[in-house]
Amino acid sequence: MSSKTAIKVMLWMLISVILFHLSIVLKIVPYEITWGGRLKTDAEMYVFESISILINLFLCAILLMKSRDIREFIPMKIVNIALWIFLVLFVLNTIGNLFAKTNFEKVFTLWTLISASLIWIILRKDKNEHKIKETVS
Repeated sequence: MSSKTAIKVMLWMLISVILFHLSIVLKIVPYEITWGGRLKTDAEMYVFESISILINLFLCAILLMKSRDIREFIPMKIVNIALWIFLVLFVLNTIGNLFAKTNFEKVFTLWTLISASLIWIILRKDKNEHKIKETVS
C-alpha cells in the first residue's frame, strides 16, 4: 500500500470517527457506553467529546500536510513527530481496548490497530522514499 493510499484510508476513518463523536454530542449514541463508562454528566461528555473532535481534526490536518494536499502551516519535521506520537497513542489505545470493560469498546481494538498500521505505512513509506531520493541524487 502506498503512503498516499494509507493517508486516504486514514482520512476516511477519521471522518467516520468525528461523525461518531458528533453523534455522541447530539445524544444519538449514549455517552454511558463510551469512555469506559467513566463519564457521569453531560458537561464531562461535552469536554471529552470536544477534545476528541479537535484531536481528530488535528490529525486530519497533519495527514493533509503530509500528503501535500494543504499548505504546511507547521514544518514537515513536526508533522512527522506528530505522526510518531499518534502511532504510539494508537498502539497504546489498541492495548487498552483489548482490556476494555465493555464489548462495545473492545470492537475498537481492530479500529485502533488498523489506524496504527496505516500510520506506520505512512511513516515507513516516507522513510523509504527519502532513502531512494538520496541514492538517486
